[in-house]
Amino acid sequence: MSKKVLYTLEFPVKCSPPILFEFLATPAGLQEWFADKVDERDGIFMFDWNGTEEKAELLEKEPDKYVRFRWLHAGKEEYFEFRIEKTEISNQTILIVKDFADKKDIKDQSQLWEYQVKDLFHRLGN
Repeated sequence: MSKKVLYTLEFPVKCSPPILFEFLATPAGLQEWFADKVDERDGIFMFDWNGTEEKAELLEKEPDKYVRFRWLHAGKEEYFEFRIEKTEISNQTILIVKDFADKKDIKDQSQLWEYQVKDLFHRLGN
């Protein structure tokens, strides 16, 4: 089995960190753009896409800064993360997505994230 590698994507967003964070860290926010239905119980998020459910554990979060999840079916060292940063000079908000994939799948996975984030931006009015 090939080892997955961490890759990072960055997206400038016209939104304040507190509003963006709600879309990244809460079931209601994630359900707006990431999955058809999202529930959470005891730190486990249940994501539903067309009747297919995947579960992810909330590993850590810092309000308005980042949230990190781990798919329950994934390796212990693998995670996906949404991080919010502000650029120093222009004070622009940047959404940083970190995820793991096989090297050969990074391009396809990146395109999937770009599609998802585009939906998020649509919901945010970007």
